[in-house]
Amino acid sequence: MTRENQILLYETADGETRLEVLYEDESVWLSQRDMAELFQVTVQNITLHIGNIYETGELPLDPTCKYFLQVRREGSRNVSRNVMHYNLDMIISVGYRVNSYRGTQFRIWATRQLREFIVKGFVMDDDRLAHGGSNYFEELEQRIRNIRSSEYNFYRKVLDVFATSIDYKSGNSVAKKFFGAVQKKFHYAIHGHTAAELILERVGSDKLNMGLTTWKRDTMTLRDAYIAKNYLEAIELKRLNLLVEQFLSFAELQVVDQRPMYMTDWVNKLDQFIGELNEMPLLQNAGKVSRDAMKARVREEYEAYRDRLMIEDQLSDEEFAQRLQDAGDKMLPPENQ
Repeated sequence: MTRENQILLYETADGETRLEVLYEDESVWLSQRDMAELFQVTVQNITLHIGNIYETGELPLDPTCKYFLQVRREGSRNVSRNVMHYNLDMIISVGYRVNSYRGTQFRIWATRQLREFIVKGFVMDDDRLAHGGSNYFEELEQRIRNIRSSEYNFYRKVLDVFATSIDYKSGNSVAKKFFGAVQKKFHYAIHGHTAAELILERVGSDKLNMGLTTWKRDTMTLRDAYIAKNYLEAIELKRLNLLVEQFLSFAELQVVDQRPMYMTDWVNKLDQFIGELNEMPLLQNAGKVSRDAMKARVREEYEAYRDRLMIEDQLSDEEFAQRLQDAGDKMLPPENQ
């Protein structure tokens, strides 16, 4: 569990209930449906108790509830809905009214998870770690690679390494060239395109999820659409993560061994690492598409994509209403009876 995922897994002591619990604003959040499942009562029962808690002034409204956007499967498509969630204070208050034992157990678990999350920035699932077998460690290793190869972490790490150059100057032309080429060269090695070229090739308002294969939150944003990694297929992403991991390990080893490196050395090492050591295609130019051109095209596609979704939702609602009308008509007796 990381800050990026914002989801904790909770399982009751009897193993009968397992919930995905949202983490936000240093608290945990559950919907009314989640609380009903946790406390083994109806949603109507939960709604009644929440109303009483607010009505009596036991808890204030604003800090204890908020909407979270969730994606749910409805029929053959994924639909985004704003769902009201309630924080730990409300969960505990409701728990005392309907199932004090389960409420107490959840409070103990949540307090422990929050303390660990706030201090470390992540929570480990110890049960899976102990009993999950080799698959758990493979999954954990993959998550670590994903974190290390994220654009923010990767460039920060590369900057730290490159800044150890004996002749390093941030405004130097060699430094600018190096940082401008790193992402392009890694992407080109994997799929034969720079990051901007890849996005222009795969983005499309008429495609499923606009051509993206992954994104950060429940709902895809324009910012997600600017990130080339979000368009990669699973095998491409795995190869990119492994390549980045290799380069970072190699670069860190040079620093640990205190080998004197000039900025031009790092430029040459990057090319050797990709072209000679890994025998992958090496980008020889700056690419055919600028970042500004890519972002302009993505904005156009994103607006068209949002318009398409609005039309589809409207048609879906109209179809649903028509089906209800048809069902009602079938239930009515004939006029001549």
